[in-house]
Amino acid sequence: QFKLIVENPEKPIASGLQVKGVVEYAPESAEDLQDKLTLLVDDDVIHIPLLGLVPYCDLEVDSEVNFGEMIANNKLVTKEFSIANSGTTSGVFRIFYDGVVLLNINPARGVVKPKAVRKIKVDICTDTPGVIKEMMKVELESRGFTEVWVKGVVVEQVLKVLGVSCGKVLRCINFGPLYFGTSKTEQIHLYNESPECMDWVAVLEDNAIGGEMGTDLQGSTDAVLQDLSLKNNDVDVSTLILCVPNQGTLLPYEKSLITLCFSPEEFEVNDTSLIQDYVLFLRFETVGKRGGCLQNLSGGTTATTRSNSRHVDLALMGSGFPVIITFKPGTVIDFKECYLGERAEVVCMMKNESEFLPVTFSFRKTAHFSVSPERGKLKKKSEKEVKISFSPRQTGTFEMKQIIDIIGTGVDKNNVEVLKTKPFHQISLTLRGVCKSKRKRVIFTINPGLTPIISNETGQFVVRATRQLSETAPVAILKSTQTQIHTHRKNRNRKDGALIAFPNDRAASLRPSEWNKTYRTIFTKTERYYYIDPEFAYTESERLFRKENRKHYIAYISHLRQRRLGREAARQFYIYNNPVSIGIEPAEGLKSPNISLADLPKEKPKMLPLGDNCMLTSRKLAAIVSKSTNKGVWSWLSPMPSSSQEKEDCSLTLTHKELHQIFIGPSTIDFGDVCVYSTTTRELHIINNLSVHIWIQVEIEVAELQDTSPLSQVVPPLTKTHIPVVFETVTVGMFKSSFSYKINNQHIGHVLVIAHAKPIELHLSTRELIVSPVPGCLAGTEFRRTVRVCNPRNHPAGFTWRPVTGDRKSAFTIKPTRGFVEAFSDVDCEVVWHPGFNTPETGLFTLCVRKGNSVNLKCLAKVTIPA
Repeated sequence: QFKLIVENPEKPIASGLQVKGVVEYAPESAEDLQDKLTLLVDDDVIHIPLLGLVPYCDLEVDSEVNFGEMIANNKLVTKEFSIANSGTTSGVFRIFYDGVVLLNINPARGVVKPKAVRKIKVDICTDTPGVIKEMMKVELESRGFTEVWVKGVVVEQVLKVLGVSCGKVLRCINFGPLYFGTSKTEQIHLYNESPECMDWVAVLEDNAIGGEMGTDLQGSTDAVLQDLSLKNNDVDVSTLILCVPNQGTLLPYEKSLITLCFSPEEFEVNDTSLIQDYVLFLRFETVGKRGGCLQNLSGGTTATTRSNSRHVDLALMGSGFPVIITFKPGTVIDFKECYLGERAEVVCMMKNESEFLPVTFSFRKTAHFSVSPERGKLKKKSEKEVKISFSPRQTGTFEMKQIIDIIGTGVDKNNVEVLKTKPFHQISLTLRGVCKSKRKRVIFTINPGLTPIISNETGQFVVRATRQLSETAPVAILKSTQTQIHTHRKNRNRKDGALIAFPNDRAASLRPSEWNKTYRTIFTKTERYYYIDPEFAYTESERLFRKENRKHYIAYISHLRQRRLGREAARQFYIYNNPVSIGIEPAEGLKSPNISLADLPKEKPKMLPLGDNCMLTSRKLAAIVSKSTNKGVWSWLSPMPSSSQEKEDCSLTLTHKELHQIFIGPSTIDFGDVCVYSTTTRELHIINNLSVHIWIQVEIEVAELQDTSPLSQVVPPLTKTHIPVVFETVTVGMFKSSFSYKINNQHIGHVLVIAHAKPIELHLSTRELIVSPVPGCLAGTEFRRTVRVCNPRNHPAGFTWRPVTGDRKSAFTIKPTRGFVEAFSDVDCEVVWHPGFNTPETGLFTLCVRKGNSVNLKCLAKVTIPA
């Protein structure tokens, strides 16, 4: 089958020349041939092998598909493996797999073109943790069966709380005893022990079983039960425990440093010695995977949401103690009377009654009193001597309040992670003291100068100490205004209001102290002589000019004051010139209206503060969830943001704490057993617990869920709604797939859909029916019996009875011969045996179900021959 075409040379070939030959191959059968070609070169013999191969396909497939580590988060993970054809013709392959782990092997059969590669997709649902090791059989053309192993590990997304110093798992943190108003911090590591990123949020479980909120665990049972009535049930636990940060994102196998701060607060009770023990649970959860159930939702269904939550609990323990300091002789200290410039001291014993904690104190400065030492520290059950001194700086009775600051560590609002020293408690002492002044004996002396502006008829007396007086002036003692011994007759009856000058004022200046006043001598009452120097004194015109100039400045200042008051009045007018306040003065005869509770506006639901340091608590989450679920379900919502407020809200990037307050579930929708060609609906519930609008967009790619609608909704604040998820399939078998949704077009979530598709089938109440005579029936029709046809599926099924007859005609009839059985219902069919000569007593019918199974019914006639 090989043919050589060549012209052999007759003469030797010169150097550089060549001879060409052509070998033709014409196979006559589909088999490979082998031959050889002999070449003679001078005395050498060269054999050239010839191979004739028929066209064939050469298929090769990967032996392993490795998914690696995956998180059990109800997602559908897809991997590809390839089938390559390095041959010259197309090759056919088929994939066989009878397990339940691998889903959607696509394509399961096909053709690979020459010199091409075909990609095969394999899906795995990561709903259950475990090790995946599955084997597929791939039948390759011209090679037979080849095994392909699919391997992978599905792990839980695990959060762990580790100690900073030891690195071990922590279950509990004991803050120990603290004074009310102080704080203590502990640091932990939050560890993501999983191969994927994790968004987490901290939730304080304030209603967990085993938690204690300010109970004295050291007391007796009766005392604890009595204290329960004093407890405030509205205590905000988020003020007791701070977690910084309380939300975040962890990379795979990353540790994050978390600071926990415990700040006990005292309840408002009369017993100041009440000890309060706290046991709380802090839960670190994956965002959107909060445990619990949302029950009694619309339609009477119960949807379990986030039942398989990934979280870790950390118990927090601590105790709060009041500051108990006693003083001897007491909190009211009386000092002895003392004079100005003297000092009185009292020694006071200051004792710390606490058995657990020391006390650091600091006395504030108080007028007229001093304390030594001003600051110090008292150990547990110890006392210290304090000296309090009374040093008055003025006369009088003093009752001062001495403030004692108790120093401790507290939280800095600007930086919670750093504690600063500050006063957290105050104790006051009442200090009483009386200061008296010493009596001094003084005499009056005469002012030797001119009479001042403020004076009486005898001038101004100056009080001086007795020791500073060398001698006294006898003229000062004489009451000259009451005597007229030396008064001239012409001056005795004068009533011009003149002032009496001192007898020695001649030695001083002759200028009068005031121009408009007249002075007379002390004895003779003659007008006193005075002299005005024109070079230094003001003239009458100058005095008038100064007076007018002073009036100008007074008027200018008064003008500025009036302008300022006018501006203030205008400002007050604009403030109060509104429909609410019309400027009516109170107590002007108007009576306030009587307001009842029905007239008060309804209080708007308070939303959780979403500050950086504010923590979510389980009680607050339950409260806002109940408010949202009690609100009416919106049957129709806008598919896209339309108003300006909706557009603004739906463009927000939500934090982890805000996303944790949005419930979309259940995370796994299990349709159970459904019939092919049927339509089944389940509800995907959406609860918006935020005070803003959110935009939900659902993305579905699988054909079985294409009837789901609506796929987009704008959910108002504090509103509950749902999306009907419709499932319809024509393929029998297990169905697992997932679809995704977006919140505000950026936050992505997933929902797993599970269904077990069953074929259409009908069941019979019995496979063998014995027909016996029924009394009271007409002759020939007394042999009758009913058989029940049951439909266990959720889809109507059509049926037809077909008799199976052989050579002889059947004596049995059945009615109805065809019909429909509604979903989850049944139909009775009547079988009648018609007796006759040589009629068969047995019969066989086949129940043929449209697009379903077939069931055989054997009928027997029971004939009773009377004796």
